Formats: sequence, structure tokens, C-alpha cells
Amino acid sequence: MKALVTGGTGFIGRHLLGALLRQGASVTILSRRKRPELEPKCVTLMGDLARPETMKGVCQGVDTVFHLGGHAHAVDQSDTKNEQINWRVTVDGTRALLAESVNAGVSRFLFFSSVKAMGEGSEVCLDETAESRPVTAYGKARHEAEKLVLATDLHALPSTVLRLPMVYGPGSKGNLPRMIQAIASGRFPPLPETGNRRSMVDVRDVVQAALLAATNPVAAGKIYIVTDGQVYSTRQIYDWICAALRRPASRWVMPLSLLRTVARVGTAIHRVTGRRFLLDTDALDKLTGSAWYSSEKIIRELGYHPVFSLKNSLPDIIAEFRADKRAL
Repeated sequence: MKALVTGGTGFIGRHLLGALLRQGASVTILSRRKRPELEPKCVTLMGDLARPETMKGVCQGVDTVFHLGGHAHAVDQSDTKNEQINWRVTVDGTRALLAESVNAGVSRFLFFSSVKAMGEGSEVCLDETAESRPVTAYGKARHEAEKLVLATDLHALPSTVLRLPMVYGPGSKGNLPRMIQAIASGRFPPLPETGNRRSMVDVRDVVQAALLAATNPVAAGKIYIVTDGQVYSTRQIYDWICAALRRPASRWVMPLSLLRTVARVGTAIHRVTGRRFLLDTDALDKLTGSAWYSSEKIIRELGYHPVFSLKNSLPDIIAEFRADKRAL
């Protein structure tokens, strides 16, 4: 395989690069700056998804494109500037990369999207047939990019979309590490068990799904949701993190009514000062709400079988943080 990877220096990208190199693939990374730490294993091409004119010819000699590139922190930040950059990178950048892929005769194109392209979750389990109603600017941009990918002529460029929930694993970023840090420092509220249901996936299983989709003709023109096949409540995650940290979980829980009051205060502080409080209504909704998805389609059609689960992966994730001296 001769692969081009955008976002190859990110969390998922680094795991994908490792898997491709172990399989003997020739890998090129599209990056805004040189990455000498990846040389000579990979070739780095200079290019910026937000500036399509910089991507001329990047797909020449490539047979498979893995498109992971996106605007960092776009999920969490909703100010106008970040929304505009996110749209340019995700939508305009994807459009330009698709055009370059078609012109170069690329044989497979994989777009790594998010379940946020569908919305913000549901109390019922959602699959690929659910109507997409994205709420955030990030979700809307991802959904628009998905439409561009799937509208491409399958004969000219067979393409596949992978929708991912929260991704965990070695080197993980984002909300899970922040939760671990907050619990380790005693700043995370002892939530009650609300019975919410959340889907997640290990980064190594994401790579498994991507390689299956890149090599199976059945995947062309399809959307697949990728999970680890488990369902988690936030309280479960809290208890498992405490166990992995070797610290007792709190014996008392903060009543949901009190949490809602604190969250409303946090939202008010944010509106007045412009600074995000530790807990606001948006954060509480994410902590106590459900975002539950099925990956039966990719299991059935491509033979995907998740290997990892959050409970079993947490000790290694926390050991890695400790090794990096991240105050755990």
C-alpha cells in the first residue's frame, strides 16, 4: 500500500502510521511543518488543509488516502474564529483533498468522522440509519464533509466514512485524560449513578476498522460507526478510574439536583466573565447524558471485532500518564 495520511501526527494518526509501517506500507504524511522525528520511516509533504492551494499534487503516486486531519480543539471551542477555521479545514480541506485524490487516480479514500455528525446522542442506541441532526459547529462541519465524501463518484474514487465516538487508548487526549486528572486531584464531583449509556472505542480498534475498510471493496460508499461494543455509564468510568489510580471511590455522591444548581452557576459565570467554569450545564449534560451507538454494521459487513475495552485499558493509560509525570 502507498498511503497518504492527513493528521498523521495526532493521537489516532500515530497509531495508524505504526500499523501501516508494520505492514510494509509506504507512508506519506501531509503536515503543515516538517516532522523530523518521523523521518526516515515516513515522507512528510508540506500542506495545509485550510489552504487548498498548498495541496497541489500531494496525492500523486498514492493509492489510499486516510483523512484524519482536522482543527485541534474544534470540538470544545465554539467561538466564531474557531468555527470558521474548523469549517475551512474540515469542509474546504476535504473538498480539495477529494479533488486531488480523483486527479491522481487514488483507489481508496477513508474519511475519519465523528458521531457528532449525527447529533449529541440519544437515550436509545443509534446506528447508521438514524437521521443526522448535528448541533455543534464541529458536528455540522463533519456532516457536511461526509456528504462531500459520499457524493464522490464511486468509480472515480471509492470512499468510506468512519464515525467515531470518544477514542481512548495509549497517548489519548481530550476529555478522558481531563477526567483522570480531575479525579486524581480530587476535583471531580462524585456523580450519582444515573444509568446513562455512552459508547467509546480504543484507538487500536479504530486502526483495525480503518485497515479493514481500506482493503475491503464492500466498504465503498458506506458509513460505519466504530465502537468497542461496550456501553458505559459515567459513574462506572469514575469507579474504574479510581480503581486504576488505586484510590478509594468516594463513599458519598453529590445529588443530581445540587449538581444542576452548581452547573447553572457555572454557566452564569461563563456568560459574565467569558471564562469556562469547572462545571456548567453543557459539561453536566455530557457527564449525565447518553450517547449510545451500534457498530453491528461494520462487524457484519467487514468482520470487525473489537479487542479492547475501557476497563482493561485504563491501567495502561494511567501508567503512561504517570511515566510522563503528569501529576497523577
